[in-house]
Amino acid sequence: MTAEKFTVESIARVVGGRSEPTDDYWGGSRTIIRLDEDRFTPAAAKGLEEFSHLEIVFRFHLTDPADLNLGARRPRDNPEWPEVGIFGHRNMRRINWLGVSRCRLVKVDGLDLHVEELDAVDGTPVLDIKPWFAEFGPRGEVKQPAWPTQMLGQYFADPAPLQPEQNPA
Repeated sequence: MTAEKFTVESIARVVGGRSEPTDDYWGGSRTIIRLDEDRFTPAAAKGLEEFSHLEIVFRFHLTDPADLNLGARRPRDNPEWPEVGIFGHRNMRRINWLGVSRCRLVKVDGLDLHVEELDAVDGTPVLDIKPWFAEFGPRGEVKQPAWPTQMLGQYFADPAPLQPEQNPA
């Protein structure tokens, strides 16, 4: 099988929020997804205000390309958790450096989408924005091992105290 290569262009950038990625405490974080004003008008966001959540596809732009392991490793290097392969993780160490996150849409202001709990940092290139449809949620029983629940127990916890750099610009 030959790998297919293609070009993807960002359509927006994350503005504000955290400047460095962290493993936990994304709860209550607020950022703006600013659509590219050279390509879009506010009409591109028409109707989004009717949705409570968005699904965002973005590029992990701060990841060190040398920090890639295509095999198995322990999540967060925790010896208590099992080794799992690259596709058993949702972290930034991915071949195409793509992230997918669901966030709460607070408001639409022209080309600015104000969101909460987007786990992407200031300057992150956004590749796609989709409204979340409940019908695309999981169908049937959801199954997972215990370690993700243990690992992500504080992922969307509110940071205390909220750092000034976490407020959108």
